Amino acid sequence: MSKKYIFVIGGVMSGVGKGIATASIGKILQARGYRVTAIKIDPYINVDAGTMNPVEHGEVFVTDDRDETDQDMGTYERFLNQNMTRENYMTTGRVYLSVIERERNLGYNGKCVEVVPHIPEEVISRIKTAAEKQKAEITLIEVGGTVGEYQNILFLEAARMMHLKKPKDVLFLLVSYFPVPKHIGEMKTKPTQYATRTLNSAGIHPDFILCRSEYSLDGPRREKIGIFCNVEAEDVISAPDVPSIYQVPIRLEDEDLSKKILKKLGQRARSQDLTQWRQMVDTIETSKNEVNIGIVGKYFGSGDFTLADSYISVIEAVKHAAWSHRVCPIFSWINSETIEQGDISSLEKLHGIIIPQGWGSRGSEGKIRAIQYAREKKIPYFGLCYGMQMAVAEFARNICGLQEANSIEVDPKTPYPVIHVMPEQEKYLKEKQYGGTIRLGAWPCVLDEKSRSYEIYGTKNISERHRHRYEFNNEYREILSKKGLIIAGTSPDGKLVEIIELKNHPFFVGVQFHPEYKSRPLSPHPLFLAFLKAVKNHGTKNAKRRK
Repeated sequence: MSKKYIFVIGGVMSGVGKGIATASIGKILQARGYRVTAIKIDPYINVDAGTMNPVEHGEVFVTDDRDETDQDMGTYERFLNQNMTRENYMTTGRVYLSVIERERNLGYNGKCVEVVPHIPEEVISRIKTAAEKQKAEITLIEVGGTVGEYQNILFLEAARMMHLKKPKDVLFLLVSYFPVPKHIGEMKTKPTQYATRTLNSAGIHPDFILCRSEYSLDGPRREKIGIFCNVEAEDVISAPDVPSIYQVPIRLEDEDLSKKILKKLGQRARSQDLTQWRQMVDTIETSKNEVNIGIVGKYFGSGDFTLADSYISVIEAVKHAAWSHRVCPIFSWINSETIEQGDISSLEKLHGIIIPQGWGSRGSEGKIRAIQYAREKKIPYFGLCYGMQMAVAEFARNICGLQEANSIEVDPKTPYPVIHVMPEQEKYLKEKQYGGTIRLGAWPCVLDEKSRSYEIYGTKNISERHRHRYEFNNEYREILSKKGLIIAGTSPDGKLVEIIELKNHPFFVGVQFHPEYKSRPLSPHPLFLAFLKAVKNHGTKNAKRRK
């Protein structure tokens, strides 16, 4: 078969679930026996997502091959159980940079290089390269932003050009929002009608309209969208809110979406197997015993609202492990700056504490105080990247007597820099080269066979993804080790500390890497599994004490 392409485009507003829709469609096509991959196009001038504040754009997801990408790439990996590569991600900045560099190297043979057609042609080239590298028969392309925005018009032009050349190989799916204003009490279709006409003005006609709303789409609205948006009523797909995003592929299959897509692409279903996925969803629905987990961070605030997307991979990794233990995680978003001010009440009813990634000094003392609380109160603790570094600082201060021990990222003048900048990073900092220069991607790690981490992984050699510029200072390894800090994992040459542990604690582990990036719903990460086991036990003990 010739390669097929499905463009997923957003209508009305952002945040309606294009990424989940893209990943879910990929999942149901996989279940039909097709090799699938997904691409995310971000309409930002940024070359990658690495320099953006998480509050601006949500989590930065890192691939094995060291690319800093949009959080939707993590969604693709989790749903498709497939490692994405840098070819699966592009931004406006990345596309323009490639075109300009090619022009500077006479790659266009002296032609006048123009926005159209050369930018769309570069986009098309990248899409086809990703499909080839992943050996995909069907490639889904999520176009970031919302139709009608100036920023993504060139990506829509690329989609139009691909469809023009091979109309039987390219489909368009519009994910649009259907509001139900409370003062009216009626689902409104007009915003989607306008979104469809705006998409038509870009030369694109949707083959399917995925209708996102609080409620299921009823018959009259399905017919109205079919008439006014010029699509078959059966191709208007209802996609109401569901308790778990992992239910979405099943809901889409309830509307026979995979069969309809394959029919339009001139293909037949080779199989249909969502058995394991359905079993997982059943487990989610029946896991009722609650455990309270605190995420102590600083990237929550967005005006009067909480932005959980800053830590989306951590949240999903916790869920995957929790469901394996048949418990339901209840998250508490704890601002570390609140703890700095002396209020630790938010920590008192927790069954487990996680301190995830972070940068800079803001809120660091609150994180150290939360770690001390977890260590002293024997609450399961899991430190990720920055969470490991702050755990080292807390141990140095309160166990080793090294008052004011800190990371030089937080306090450049600390008398005890237990966390310092990686030597190869110093030149980048001096030259203010921040984008794409930190330690990124998959790196090997060797575990101490006497450690708890070795027991958890069940193997000595592992590979995990990194995203950091600072590291454990080996000048303090001996003094901290003598006081009980366990160096459980290092780089193969022994120079970089990757994992620290404490004995005589239900679970106290800090890792320099990001295990959350590799967790999948059907194969939770072993460290998160071990953490949730300890959390479950802690919750059970607390419940017995209350009785």
